[in-house]
Amino acid sequence: MSGRLYDAQVASYGNDPRCLAMAEALVPLLRRACPVGAGGYGGSYQVNLDDEEAVGLVGVDLIRAAMRKAARELGWKVTTIGWAGNRFGTMVAIEDTRDAPAEYRPVVEAAMHERMRTALSTVHGEPGGAPVRRNSVALMTREFQAAVAATSA
Repeated sequence: MSGRLYDAQVASYGNDPRCLAMAEALVPLLRRACPVGAGGYGGSYQVNLDDEEAVGLVGVDLIRAAMRKAARELGWKVTTIGWAGNRFGTMVAIEDTRDAPAEYRPVVEAAMHERMRTALSTVHGEPGGAPVRRNSVALMTREFQAAVAATSA
């Protein structure tokens, strides 16, 4: 699993109680990740974890499965990726790939351009940690950690 990009089908965790609990906690987070005014289209969610933390959550495959299950509840058509064991830790992401209806398309496209601008600004900006702002990876990761911790309590 180390250093490998996961783009194949995820093992079946459909009835795993950990997956079900994590998916339930993820639904409101994924819903909130959709651009405001986009009718629930265009959402994406990414978490960056330490490898040890990801292993403690039973790894990338379970996290991806929970994200997919939560996204299906919202009607998303998705693509997911997971990357474990690289020098930056573990990264898991999901994106709604549905074509937005015409009335929402400008909002979805504007949100995508803003995410790209923010990412480029972060890469070329001041050194240090990523800023914590709405739909930033840093905030998504913190929300995810809190939601998963609450399901374990």
